[in-house]
Amino acid sequence: MNLLFDLDGTITDPKPGITGAVRYALATLGRPAPEDDDLAWVIGPPLRETFRTLLGEALVERAIELYREQYGATGYKDAIVIPGMPETLDRLAADGYRLFVATSKPHFYARRVLAHFGLADRFVTIHGAELDGTHDNKGDLIAHILATEGLAPAGTLMIGDRKHDVLGAARNGVPCIGVAWGYGSHGELAEAGARHICAVPAELPQVVSSLLAAA
Repeated sequence: MNLLFDLDGTITDPKPGITGAVRYALATLGRPAPEDDDLAWVIGPPLRETFRTLLGEALVERAIELYREQYGATGYKDAIVIPGMPETLDRLAADGYRLFVATSKPHFYARRVLAHFGLADRFVTIHGAELDGTHDNKGDLIAHILATEGLAPAGTLMIGDRKHDVLGAARNGVPCIGVAWGYGSHGELAEAGARHICAVPAELPQVVSSLLAAA
């Protein structure tokens, strides 16, 4: 049985690093830079989608360059590991599940984040977007993972905190467990069709077991 984990908002809280890098990009481009709390919505969606919303199409690629300049230097280290997640990942692995990362963050950065916090070795493979935006849509990414890893949708679950995780999984016939400790509201996850919404990481092993048994 296979578990696909989102990264930002699910395994780590990346808010300081991501919002700081977005604010840096906006300020460098001479645009107003909202406070961090006003930018929480940028965590989860693909970066190009975020900057398209903030700046319009013309400045998207330049904004991404600036964002990566800041995030790649120090921002990725500013994440916080969600309390209880390392222990939950270990429990799931001990129960025989194969763990994969499925993040719209470029895998180049996802690997750095997970290695920095000593979590990379929990996963069979760390999958993410390419730097050019390929696979930054969660549905495209999950399709790529299923094909590349040879995973059957019926034996796979997605675990994430935003509607992008739920909808991307559904597009590929994969059920999704929502997590309430991230950046998507309970309502967002339920409306998107999450099969269950966990309040804390410790709930995941039992919910995973129940959903896969039902499938």
